[in-house]
Amino acid sequence: MTHLQGTPVVPGVAHAPALLVRGEVDPAAIERFGDGGFADADAALAAYDAAVEEVSTRFAAKAAKASGAAAEVLTASAGLAKDKGLRGAVRKNLAAGTPVVGAAHAAVEQFVAVFTSMGGLMAERATDLRDIERRIVAHLVGEPEPGVSLPATPVVLVAEDLAPADTAGLDASIVMALVTEKGGPTSHTAIIARQLAIPCVVGTAGALELANGTRLLVDGTAGTIETDPDADEADRLVAADREQRAALAAWAGPGVTKDGQPVKLLANVADGESARKAVLQPVEGVGLFRTELCFLNRQEEPSVEEQADIYAEVLEPFGEGQYVVVRTLDAGSDKPIAFATHEGEENPALGVRGLRLAWGNPALMEHQLDGIKAAADRTGTETWVMAPMVATVQEASDFAEQVRARGLKAGVMVEIPSAALLAHRFLEVVDFLSIGTNDLTQYAMAADRMATDLAHLTDPWQPAVLHLIAITAEAGKQAGKSVGVCGEAAADPLLACCLVGMGVTSLSMAAAAVKGVGARLATVTSLQCREMAEIALAASDPAAGRAAVLAHLGS
Repeated sequence: MTHLQGTPVVPGVAHAPALLVRGEVDPAAIERFGDGGFADADAALAAYDAAVEEVSTRFAAKAAKASGAAAEVLTASAGLAKDKGLRGAVRKNLAAGTPVVGAAHAAVEQFVAVFTSMGGLMAERATDLRDIERRIVAHLVGEPEPGVSLPATPVVLVAEDLAPADTAGLDASIVMALVTEKGGPTSHTAIIARQLAIPCVVGTAGALELANGTRLLVDGTAGTIETDPDADEADRLVAADREQRAALAAWAGPGVTKDGQPVKLLANVADGESARKAVLQPVEGVGLFRTELCFLNRQEEPSVEEQADIYAEVLEPFGEGQYVVVRTLDAGSDKPIAFATHEGEENPALGVRGLRLAWGNPALMEHQLDGIKAAADRTGTETWVMAPMVATVQEASDFAEQVRARGLKAGVMVEIPSAALLAHRFLEVVDFLSIGTNDLTQYAMAADRMATDLAHLTDPWQPAVLHLIAITAEAGKQAGKSVGVCGEAAADPLLACCLVGMGVTSLSMAAAAVKGVGARLATVTSLQCREMAEIALAASDPAAGRAAVLAHLGS
């Protein structure tokens, strides 16, 4: 193999030897351990509990040293390791006479099957669970926890997929790029790679067939990996990329094209800490405050007063000329919340989630809107509110009425194709639209966004998805109202130019991606953006679209 192709998720060019990571516990150690020699099932369960406690504590310690997306996924893994349902399955297997290592494996596979069938981000948890199993087994048999062990010299990390604990702990001065055989644009690996600004390509068929130490040239913009490239040419490309990155670091905003067309660049945040870090970047506010991430570990709905305190912590850092878009609970499917989510749905991704949770529990929405209103009043920050998973104009109208009754600006997310197709009618009843490209792509292409085998379908460069975005943006232009993008597509500097060319007025992304997008926009005119949009819309597939847009810029 001389060339591999994957899905690009973080731009940048890197040239370094491959370090293949497989991260399994030594089979010989497991064989030596055998059944552990425990007196009975209770003794084996006690050993399992001790291993779980150690694994969870280590996750929590890493989370305490991390921030943003890395801290979120590590905290989630710490909780998942101690899941009562998982422990119950282990106890049942032990009682049936299965040795502890086999009991843990069977329990994990049982939950992997459940999570995989749920699709979405829950399917992504299968990787997390298997990582947790390996760590627990390592403690049981007396081996070091598996994971990434980095050398002192630069490498390109190559793996089937990376667990959250491994990705969150990466040293960007050693790991020049990430290449995974599995995973999609919204996997944990991709999300954390964006936060660390490490060039990253996922869904790369054949990656594990590379030999350890093979020199690789990784292009995180094109999604290509070249083996054993010409050293001088590779160094030239890396040097040019380094110069470009230096220019990005110097970019200080605001978002504007070369000929002066303004584009609001906003941050995606999850809590007060991420908001305080985001405001240090050249952003004009927050385009997506994911409120549900504040409550993933809550068993009961917090009071209006408690919600107001949480929301105010996010609103407080943003002042005059800035605004914060608060998304109401996007619970359900891949983000279960104990006090809100419906259990036992056959297809949660298409079930009662987001705005739909308020159908049977209207107080849930009322309390949240009251909390948002109280936080807005307390901080004085301009606050917009939007609902997720809105399918009909009537739903949008009813939601907008509730929001406006509290004196706030009302909008909805465009994630369901029906909302894009009827965007002009939605804008008759709401003040703004925000396109969630992750779910819009998943629903438009009928492809689970976490399924590695379908990564080519869930690429936001899919022409059908871009057409839905263009329809929505055109409706915004005609209505004179804001249409933003807050999905992962906004963090792609090249695609961001195309989105602006379609008429998108704001782009919201991980704070670390803002400078890259802003600097790229500053190099192109609004006319070039429109030309790039037309080229991407006319492409036959995502790879052709990227290549054609890049060729147009180079012409």
